[in-house]
Amino acid sequence: MAQLAHAATDIIATRDRIAAHIVGRERELELTLAAVAAGRDMLLEGPPGTSKTTMLKAITEEWGIPLFFVEGNADLTPAKLVGHNNPARVLREDYSADNFVPGPLVQAMEAGGFLYIEEFNRAPEDTLNTLLTAMADRSITVPRVGTFVALATFRVIASMNPYDNVGTTRLSTSVSDRLNRLAVEYQDAPAERGIVELRTAAAGALGERLVADAVAVTRATREHADIRQGSSVRGAIDSVLVAGQLALLRGLDGPTDRDYPELFFDAMIVALSGRIHLDEAAATTPELVLREIWEDRFILDPATAEPG
Repeated sequence: MAQLAHAATDIIATRDRIAAHIVGRERELELTLAAVAAGRDMLLEGPPGTSKTTMLKAITEEWGIPLFFVEGNADLTPAKLVGHNNPARVLREDYSADNFVPGPLVQAMEAGGFLYIEEFNRAPEDTLNTLLTAMADRSITVPRVGTFVALATFRVIASMNPYDNVGTTRLSTSVSDRLNRLAVEYQDAPAERGIVELRTAAAGALGERLVADAVAVTRATREHADIRQGSSVRGAIDSVLVAGQLALLRGLDGPTDRDYPELFFDAMIVALSGRIHLDEAAATTPELVLREIWEDRFILDPATAEPG
């Protein structure tokens, strides 16, 4: 009973320390922390910019273990994931354990770290199948090399974007059955404003106006009929940073300056046009869609755009 109480105190303290550095992700952090603390592997499913990587970095830093990043794509072969024998040494010395160059999977197992595979559903099926034994038995056998046994803190963490279906494959039952899953959606507007304020250090009347407008137009990209996938909060962060520099270049007096709306539109084009993905049937351009969103914010509903 005392051990359970001590464990509860530890995980609560861990959660509270991590939560102090993450905005608007209390529930997702708690669920992810509970799963990995229970020794489970995890699939985080959500669009880019929803703090998935931030949560994992915070957990591994708190635990003092490494985080190994792997990008899932068609070029991710089993040899790249597990490891390979050094060709030059094999020619000279034949196959041996000394000639083996460990890949990120073996490295993560030996270090007791998290293997974080982004764009999980873009990796080939045979590559993902190499994870099955590692997840089920916490060990993997490499022919002519030997068996690698994972340390207790080893986890496989996968992430994928549910809105991106180009070049992706459906996960097999054998893979998905070994993963706990958590859907991570965009934060609400107050949380996103908090993130933008934290990342940009925007202050004063101009800073407050920029943050409010950037979050509003970025969130609007996720609801526009012609946009298949809108921008993450990174678009709002960059909108504020670019607009702030434009304000200096153009000598803007403040948020009530008559040139402010057009300046903000220019910042939107730079920060958001490459982050939105239009519907294939939409006969328009990112610039035209952003102009429409800008007009909704600054012309059709100007009261909403005013500071405070």
